[in-house]
Amino acid sequence: MDNQRDQGSPPDSGNGAAGPVPTNVVGLSPVFIDPLWRISVRLTPVEVALLRTEPLRRLHFVAHGGASTISTVQSYSRLEHTLGVLALVAHFRPEDELLRVAALLHDIGHLPLSHTLEGISGLDHHAIGLQLLRTDPVRPALEKHGISVEAVIAALGVQPPSPLTNRSGLLNLDHLDSYVRSGRTAGRLDADPAVLLSRLDIKEAAVSADRETAAALVDLICAEARLHTSWDNVCPVSVVRRLACQLLDDTTLAPDQLARMTDAQLWSAFDSCAATRAESAMIRYELHLLQVTAGRAPGDRPDWGFSLRKIYSSAPLVEGRRIEVSAPELAAELDALTSMSTEFRVRWS
Repeated sequence: MDNQRDQGSPPDSGNGAAGPVPTNVVGLSPVFIDPLWRISVRLTPVEVALLRTEPLRRLHFVAHGGASTISTVQSYSRLEHTLGVLALVAHFRPEDELLRVAALLHDIGHLPLSHTLEGISGLDHHAIGLQLLRTDPVRPALEKHGISVEAVIAALGVQPPSPLTNRSGLLNLDHLDSYVRSGRTAGRLDADPAVLLSRLDIKEAAVSADRETAAALVDLICAEARLHTSWDNVCPVSVVRRLACQLLDDTTLAPDQLARMTDAQLWSAFDSCAATRAESAMIRYELHLLQVTAGRAPGDRPDWGFSLRKIYSSAPLVEGRRIEVSAPELAAELDALTSMSTEFRVRWS
């Protein structure tokens, strides 16, 4: 039987245990199969090396949905999303080694609970990610396999546009995975992701779809915007941000130390600090007591303000053309997102 085993597979443990399954996330098997898209990715040596570095492993312990994981079932990790983006790049650009590596590394700078703490004390996950690319252990792993750090940074940049990080207002592969993965978890995805994928293409470094599939994507984009502006997101995110600011004010913890925590380490820090301990327990176990209203004006009870940093509304191309031209009714749905409130008042009842 041994001569039938894939040469890239690890040896048996000797105790009768089966080897790793193909959904592995540390490269012990030569193939990773993304469970959402059902794309089979044959991992390259540099991809295996990167999956075993601390910045990538850490993402397994950071929730993609941020603080809204407290109030929803979006419990999947940022590593799961990262591997989904790798799978998409490997599907559309299988021979583009640089873009595949960039897909694996595009989110390594994220703070605990992902976007929840973005901007606190000037913390920016893009800047942190670039710093991590230039230091150990990522840089040596890249250079060992003949890949330039600066080339990866360029692949993650604005110019030239790429299907991974296109920031021209068009849908890229990073956001595509986010919308579909979130929609699947929330039960609002009607289409089979693998079937959906078969109807997509890359045009002008952006995701392109037929009209019916574009409509399904627009539905997911709008649903995600509604989630971000809902009680389920606004309440937990606003409280966790308050707790993080309090933690930085009342302890010796530095912003750069906060930035590299995992979610579990952040909660442990909240529980260890007298100034945050009580509200940290409340946000986890008495979340139902929070109330939120849209608007900027202070209420008549003790409350605090919260502002959403942005509402994502990147549009797919429709049959290779801008959505405004080829499907104006879908463009109007996305334009309507700009009228959604991004200012809120939150309080404990």
